Amino acid sequence: MRTRRVLAQVRFESVSVLRNGEQLLLSVILPLGMLIFLAKTPLLEALGVVSPGTDPLTVALPGALSLCLASTAFTGQAIATAFDRRYGVLRQLATTPLGTNGLILGKLGAVVAVIIIQFALAFAIALGLGFNASVNPFALLLTTLLGTAALLSLGLLMAGTVRAEATLAGANLIWVLMAGVGGLVIAHPGEWGTVVGYLPSGALGDAMRAAVGGAGFDVTALIVLLVWGLLGTLAARRWFRFE
Repeated sequence: MRTRRVLAQVRFESVSVLRNGEQLLLSVILPLGMLIFLAKTPLLEALGVVSPGTDPLTVALPGALSLCLASTAFTGQAIATAFDRRYGVLRQLATTPLGTNGLILGKLGAVVAVIIIQFALAFAIALGLGFNASVNPFALLLTTLLGTAALLSLGLLMAGTVRAEATLAGANLIWVLMAGVGGLVIAHPGEWGTVVGYLPSGALGDAMRAAVGGAGFDVTALIVLLVWGLLGTLAARRWFRFE
C-alpha cells in the first residue's frame, strides 16, 4: 500500500511538471533549444570553447543534459516546493498516510522520471543532428545520480527555509548564473574555472562533459558532487520546515 501511495505521488508530481507551462519552458524547451542553437551556430567556436573542425555537440549535448538536470532537480523543485509550503500543502500531505518520507520519495521519483524524459529527448535531438562521439553510460548514470542528489537537496533546503517569493526569484537567478558563469554549460579557463569546479554547477558540468564526449570519469568532480549532496541533505534535514 505504501508503495502505491508513493507511486501515485510520483505520477502526480511528474504530470504537474509536464503540464505546467513555466516548468515545461524551464525544464525542456530552454535546455533543448540551447542544444540546437549551440550545435547549429558557430558560437562555441567563436568563443574558443571548441577548436575549428571539432563537433560542437561534444560540448552542447553535455551542457544541455546538465542544464536539464539543474532545471528539474534544483530550480523547478525549489519553486514548486516553496509554494506548496506557503499554501500549506506540505503540512497537509505530511499528515496523510503518505507521510513525510513518502512525500520526499514522491518528489525524488518525479525528478528522476522527468530527467529520464529530458535525457531521452536531448539524445534523440543530438543523434538527429549527427552526434557520434563516445558516451560512458556508467559515468553518465553516476553523474546524474550524484548531480540530482546535490541539486535536489539544495533546492529543498532553499524551499524549506526561504519565503516562496524569494525562492522564486533566487532559484531563477541561480539557474541563470549556473548556466552563464557557473560552469554548467561550458568549462571556464583559469582561476574562475578552478573556483566553479568546486561548486555543484561546475562539478556537474565537468563530470557530464567527461561522461558524454569524453567517455570517462571525472573523479574530482564526482567527489565534489558527493560532498555537496551530503551537505545539502544534512542541512535540509536540519533546517527544512513544512510551515
